[in-house]
This record gives sequence, structure tokens and C-alpha cells, in this order.
Amino acid sequence: MSLSWSALASPVGELTVVATASGVCRVAFSGPDEVLGEYAGAELSRDTGIAAEAARQLGEYFAWRRREFDVPIEWAPLEGLRLHVLRTLLELVPFGETVSYKGLAELSGRPEASRAVGTIMGGNPVPLIVPCHRVLASGGGLGGFGPGLAAKRRLLVLEGVLEPSLLELDLLPAGQE
Repeated sequence: MSLSWSALASPVGELTVVATASGVCRVAFSGPDEVLGEYAGAELSRDTGIAAEAARQLGEYFAWRRREFDVPIEWAPLEGLRLHVLRTLLELVPFGETVSYKGLAELSGRPEASRAVGTIMGGNPVPLIVPCHRVLASGGGLGGFGPGLAAKRRLLVLEGVLEPSLLELDLLPAGQE
């Protein structure tokens, strides 16, 4: 198997993007040394193809120049409810908006599946591109997030959902402080 990968620094830490020839298959909140070992035996090329484009678009997102990603996603390993919920999130919850786990279950046509939605968000292989950081607890709390709640909060500040604290003013574009 041939894969491309790229790494980039972001306000929420180092990110590594891995892609097949047909789409992004992984966005990890860690460096390549921690991620690429999972792809032993694959032919890996750095900063090429879809991974390079996804990294460029993520850089634009963090620089306030992009609100939507238009790179293809490698959906093939996903199936069933997991695939349906992630696609629903991508299609129905845009930049600057949030939804509760229960609300996403309802949008997905499975109102009884709130807990399953939480598990699906926790296993999202392409966070940021499929924006699981926009899914919040029904009671108004942040809920969970693999890289930590501080990272989730920073992403929601970046998207204008939450007001920045003094520590997060660096996320605002020039002139917005």
C-alpha cells in the first residue's frame, strides 16, 4: 500500500496527516514518529498528494483563511452507524456551529444512540476535517475530546463558538483582540 503523509504545527499541538491515493485516512494529534509506525509495510511518501493538500488546508484553517475542507476522505474502512454518524456530522454541522451528542444522534436518525455517538466521536480517524470538536455534551459542557478539553476549547474559540480567555487571544486574527 502506498500512503502520503505530512506534519504541521498547530495551536493545538503537532498534527500528522496520512492519506491514501483516494483520501485522508488519519489526522493524529501527534508527531509522525508516533503515527507512522502504525503503517509498517506501507510505502510512505512525505508532503505529497492528498496528505500535503490536507496539511495545507489545515494550516489555512488555523490561520482563519478556511472554514471548510475540500479534501477527499478515505471512508472505506468505516461502516454502519460509525460511517453514517461521521458523514452526518461533516455534512450538517458547519464551522462555527455545534451540536450535542444527542442532537447528532437525532440528526443521524438514531435518537436512542447518544452514547454510541460519543464512542464514535472518540474513534474519529479524521478529526478536524470531520469536526468532532463541534459535538458537545447535552448539558452544555464540552464533553470529551481525545487530545484534551483545552484543545477542544481552543478549536471552539477559533471557530467563534466560545469567547477567548486571556490565554487564547493569540487565536484571534489580527485586529480582533
